[in-house]
Amino acid sequence: MIYLEQVKTKAGPRKSLAYTGPAGIEGYLDAEEKGRLIQSLKSHLPSRTLTGTAIFGRNYRVEELIARMVKDLRASAEKQWQRPIRSAVVGRPVRFVGSESDEDDTFAVGRLREAFLEAGFERVEFELEPIAAAYAYESTLDHDELILIGDFGGGTSDFSLVRVGPSVRRRGRTPADLLANGGIGLAGDAFDARLVRKLVSPALGSESEARSFGKLLPAVPAWIYANLERWHYLSFLRTSNVREILRGAQIRALEPEKIEALIALIEEDLGYQLHRAVQKVKCDLSQHLSSEFRFNEGTLDLRIPVTRKEFESWIQEDIHSVEQCVDGLLTKAGVAASEVDRVFLTGGTSFVPAVRRIFTSRFGKDKLRSGNEFTSVAYGLALRGLELL
Repeated sequence: MIYLEQVKTKAGPRKSLAYTGPAGIEGYLDAEEKGRLIQSLKSHLPSRTLTGTAIFGRNYRVEELIARMVKDLRASAEKQWQRPIRSAVVGRPVRFVGSESDEDDTFAVGRLREAFLEAGFERVEFELEPIAAAYAYESTLDHDELILIGDFGGGTSDFSLVRVGPSVRRRGRTPADLLANGGIGLAGDAFDARLVRKLVSPALGSESEARSFGKLLPAVPAWIYANLERWHYLSFLRTSNVREILRGAQIRALEPEKIEALIALIEEDLGYQLHRAVQKVKCDLSQHLSSEFRFNEGTLDLRIPVTRKEFESWIQEDIHSVEQCVDGLLTKAGVAASEVDRVFLTGGTSFVPAVRRIFTSRFGKDKLRSGNEFTSVAYGLALRGLELL
């Protein structure tokens, strides 16, 4: 994540500043005059048409923006360990978001490598993120196992079927230890988008109608609500054109109070706060059969009850895609579910009960393992780095 803004200087001309990671979010939220917040850059890497973007009159390549984030990360690590850092082991998804072929994935990795080289790294090794999670799990074993790794990130869900254990480490890993890989371009972000579309947007008028020339039509164009599904896109709606559309819709709408709430959300730029509230209710539904979406920010106060059953109906298509990917992985490897010793799930979305049922129904509850869901990939990459020393 990177946030770019322009600030006034004593000399007069504006100066461009960039902040990355948590500092980028803080800068974005604190700024009175919003700059440009960009996230999920990795999802654009397979695209040969999206080469960059213009910010404050200057063109930035995607690789350049990623390099800026990586450079800040390297500088922070060098400060912490008091030594130069020129090598990196980098995690990558099995299938990048938007990738349609192996060639697209290769192209994406090439761009990611270029970004790390621009950031000052001299040696860059890539490892599949589910394999990195496998290394983390393997470090807890005193015996060999055939495991299925499910790594659920924000944009991708990746799976690997791999042999791990002490004897594998002793003899050295071989390509034969990795039986199969698979992945799809959906995960936590897709689930969040479903909650916004089905739960939040109706409270903001997405299903409301307006009277026009004696006919009832949708009060607000659907593309405006689509921008709510990715919180950092909400800033793009703060334009005079959108304001004009919404003010006109409010006058004609049969439920003007809902359009007023939508206007407030956009004008007060509450996209990040909305994102946090959506994630909270998603976490609540992983632990309870029902919850309440609560959003009390700025002038808005929304309270909407929701059940786990409703949420699972909204993500049913996504769950089916994950099921197909897992079944396809076993078929490709020629392995029956009964032959898999353990299933290790990592990533925040692995807590969603509908996701876990995919694996309990195929492998049995006793085979499921989890732990360090938010750090296992990073830990596994560090272990892989030690192997390469």
